[in-house]
Amino acid sequence: MSTDFKPAEFVQTMINVGEAKTKTSSRDLLLRGTMAGIILSLAVVVAITTIVQTGMGIVGALVFPVGFVILSVMGYDLVTGVFGLAPLAKFEGRPGITWNRIFRCWGLVGLGNLIGSLIVAYLVAISLTGNFSLELNAVAKKFIAVSTARSLGFENMGMDGWITCFVRGIFCNLMVCLGVIGNMTARTVAGRVAMMWFPIFIFFALVFEHTVVNMFLFPLGMILGADFGIATWLNFNLIPTILGNIVGGLIMTCIPLYLTHAKTAPSLSDEDAVEAKPALAK
Repeated sequence: MSTDFKPAEFVQTMINVGEAKTKTSSRDLLLRGTMAGIILSLAVVVAITTIVQTGMGIVGALVFPVGFVILSVMGYDLVTGVFGLAPLAKFEGRPGITWNRIFRCWGLVGLGNLIGSLIVAYLVAISLTGNFSLELNAVAKKFIAVSTARSLGFENMGMDGWITCFVRGIFCNLMVCLGVIGNMTARTVAGRVAMMWFPIFIFFALVFEHTVVNMFLFPLGMILGADFGIATWLNFNLIPTILGNIVGGLIMTCIPLYLTHAKTAPSLSDEDAVEAKPALAK
């Protein structure tokens, strides 16, 4: 038996998963989103700590996907994933799937992600500062520097900064949704882990903008004393990141896979193929 699924097979799984997400109870969407936010936030802490210890960003990118793998295998949800998957059931015409259901799914998963991220941000701040009694260590200072550069730094660039963040959000969720789909491409755990790890490594290594990572990173920076406020974070990071993630995950990743593997155009018949050869040779 083959240990992997062909694209036509895992795209059907994508549609089925999208349908299931939109029909999941509010309680479970919120709980799964909260747990995903907690696990992914801890993965950010591991990655930043590793970068500080080694002085090499690429090493942090190599270890960061461990959080994504864990939350995916546990069946928890990131809003970035449902940005791409949930609408597929609507496109396929599945009964009972409406845009209201899709937006409800996005909203509840995103709210859960935010709750989990904020919980971990506060607890990590306590851990790094000895309950706010110690001087900031190198890891805490790194969190402040990174969050400031990607919020106040974008604000200082004006509209150019907003557009930069938006584009990085597109690229990010192109990769992240490929990671989500990677969990559907193999029958073995090892195969699924590999297919999740590679695209998540790419997004972190290239410093793209991820909605849930940023729900943790920037509040933690502010708690630790970074010199920017909530308005700057929302207007010049979180909002363009969310919009970019929707474009990257849905338009650039899931819709192309859906169109070419679920709504495949008719293949050329042997006769048509023979007739096409002279034209292609010209």
